Amino acid sequence: MPSEEELLQERLKQIDWKEVTDYPSVNACDSLLDKEQKKACFFQFLTELIQQKIATDSTENSAEIFDTLNVLVTVFPDANITFEPQFPSDSTHYNKAKVDSILKNRLTDFPKIEPAQKEGIPVKTQFILPVVLKAD
Repeated sequence: MPSEEELLQERLKQIDWKEVTDYPSVNACDSLLDKEQKKACFFQFLTELIQQKIATDSTENSAEIFDTLNVLVTVFPDANITFEPQFPSDSTHYNKAKVDSILKNRLTDFPKIEPAQKEGIPVKTQFILPVVLKAD
């Protein structure tokens, strides 16, 4: 019979450490059982919510606003969430301070987000969401 240590080592070899067991989630997606559907639901929910929250600002000054902005989203194990705009390296004509300000001021009061989990333990995850700021 294998020892506890042997069983543990065998289990550790089976775990894919690059992949989370469960992606972050919100109540609206919790009823889904399929991992990929749940992931898609969360990303769609978050993208739509971000776009709703910044929609009022994105039409104000169309000369400074571009169509899509990639936003680095970080969900921490304690369920806190941060947003960081990712500007193209050649983005000299974007008003970075204004975009930063819009994100910080508008992206507040999110519904409770369950952090991603790895083997039942909450973990930090980061992903890039493309957010449409202005649709003509």
